[in-house]
Amino acid sequence: MAIADDLKKTLTDPTPLYFAAGTADLAVQQAKKVPELIEQLRAEAPARIEAVKNTDPKAVQDAVTAKVAEVFGAIDPKKIGETAQDLALRGVGVAAEYAVRAKETYDKVAEHGEQAVRAWRGEVSEEIVDIAVVVEPRPEPTPEAQAEPAAEAAAEERPAAKKPAARKSTAKKAVVTADDAS
Repeated sequence: MAIADDLKKTLTDPTPLYFAAGTADLAVQQAKKVPELIEQLRAEAPARIEAVKNTDPKAVQDAVTAKVAEVFGAIDPKKIGETAQDLALRGVGVAAEYAVRAKETYDKVAEHGEQAVRAWRGEVSEEIVDIAVVVEPRPEPTPEAQAEPAAEAAAEERPAAKKPAARKSTAKKAVVTADDAS
């Protein structure tokens, strides 16, 4: 039954839906920034294009060649095995760290999605309601407000129509005698 329980939990858990809603809400927030970024790029583009045009291709080629020679010159064939093993162990550690970060981010986005869904539905956060109850003073009852509950209480005091009691079946038990059993 563990598989059935896991499946039931998976199908009833709203977290993936909240994650999708949070992702959509964050995408909309980022999309609102696009026109501003386009204007910024439009303003910076002419200066960048001129800088590329004025760059000497020979100087770029020399800089890249020097960097490649430096990297290949630093490689020691004797230490490649040790370095590979070290990198593999680091990779495992980094992968575990990223898994933890991914889970944290997933939970944050799902929480954001839950808040976004509440906002879309027009629901007020439960925490805000709790704070409002504590902060807001109780209103003083007015004479008109006191008269209304009295009328409601009188209406509730009227007896409801009685329902007939359920009948118990009075089926007689058949008595089996030794003569009848043969």
